[in-house]
Amino acid sequence: MVSVPAPRCLDLIVVLSLLPTLLNANRITTDTLDLKSSGLGVKEHSQIVAQHNRLRSRVKPMAANMQKMEWNEKLALLAKERAASCHTDPSPQHFSSLSHIGWNTHFSPYGVTSFSNITDIWFKEEKDLIYLSGQCRENATCQHYTQLVWATSSHVGCASHLCLREGDLWEMFVCAYYPGGNWEVNGRLVIPYKTGLYCSLCTSFMSGCFKLWDHVGGLCEIPRNPCRMSCGQHGHLNISSCKCKCDPGFTGRFCQVRCSMQCVHGHFKEEECSCLCDIGYGGAECAEKVQFPFHSCDVMIDGDCFTVSPQADTYYGAKRHCQGQGGILAQIHNQKVQDILAFYLSLLDTSNEVTNADFETRNFWIGLTYKPLKDSFRWDTGEVSTFSSFAFGQPDNHGFGNCVELQASSAFNWNDQRCKTRNRYICQHGKAFCRRGLMNMKVDEGEVVFCDQQM
Repeated sequence: MVSVPAPRCLDLIVVLSLLPTLLNANRITTDTLDLKSSGLGVKEHSQIVAQHNRLRSRVKPMAANMQKMEWNEKLALLAKERAASCHTDPSPQHFSSLSHIGWNTHFSPYGVTSFSNITDIWFKEEKDLIYLSGQCRENATCQHYTQLVWATSSHVGCASHLCLREGDLWEMFVCAYYPGGNWEVNGRLVIPYKTGLYCSLCTSFMSGCFKLWDHVGGLCEIPRNPCRMSCGQHGHLNISSCKCKCDPGFTGRFCQVRCSMQCVHGHFKEEECSCLCDIGYGGAECAEKVQFPFHSCDVMIDGDCFTVSPQADTYYGAKRHCQGQGGILAQIHNQKVQDILAFYLSLLDTSNEVTNADFETRNFWIGLTYKPLKDSFRWDTGEVSTFSSFAFGQPDNHGFGNCVELQASSAFNWNDQRCKTRNRYICQHGKAFCRRGLMNMKVDEGEVVFCDQQM
């Protein structure tokens, strides 16, 4: 389905013959004429899928069998290939084996629109669909809308490409869908979805119901753990409470911490699997005499010292504060550090009060930001993030949430957030000496130290 008439496809000879004219008359640079397909990054994939699912949840009348849509890289490659052809209609010979692929295409002058705007335009065709008859209104187009909200189309892949059309530079946007929609029976369009209470007509294979905060209705999905968490090998998940019941000898929010010790000079805190040592004693079992000054770390993991700020600040304010103390915003390069920090922050959760809900949250900044020009999340040191612990459905902030926080409501997994939000934050330092008593905890490999918050 298309939004504008198909352009002329220019072969290489025509492009070369028009090049001097274009350079002089239209001031199109050589770089602009490098007509390559747009390589969409992971963030754009997430944005396209999130927008499709949000709109699919908002159809009127409500859909009872609308399926959740996911990104598919093979479809993205097909969309890229078709966009590069600069044809709005697929060649029957070239696409003959793809009879179950659905298509939405749009031509627009270069630089004036985006996938987000175009998807909204497709969805606005809803007003031109007469749902009960499955027909478009007279002299109107609605097939972009019907493909967008085709209930059983569960995968999407998109791409764009720059095309020369009658001497002007245009951009072709293409989305491919599988399984495709817009089927006709005896000349009549099949109705794109069934009406009713959302998720009431899901198939047995897709009996789960996916619904985000900005969704109006739910979407059918393959059933998954509704708590979006696991208790690992040493615990059992209570689905109703979304809490782990740990096996003897293990503790932590996810039963990830082995817990077996006795406290010589202190008392045992079972919920933390640690010893609260008497002043002047430290070590795993509070058996070691500690000389002043005590350590200044809240948590020490494998020689790295992590301190949790008592106050809230913007991302860049937090970054400056950590640097002023000779450190950096915390970096998390593996699951061990993620689990330990999440566990420690969960212990603070009940006392992590928000004094001004308009400006502060219960979340914590770490030193990770999205770099649009490099299309990747990077640590403040410049390293690409090879480890990820984004919460379910994240990142999703459509280019505005470029700074990463540990989100309290998602078990301190990651969320991309606006950098001006005021969060508490975690600084990371090299080895440091202590100002407080120690609570020491062994974790398989390496050492973890929790500093007592009371003198």
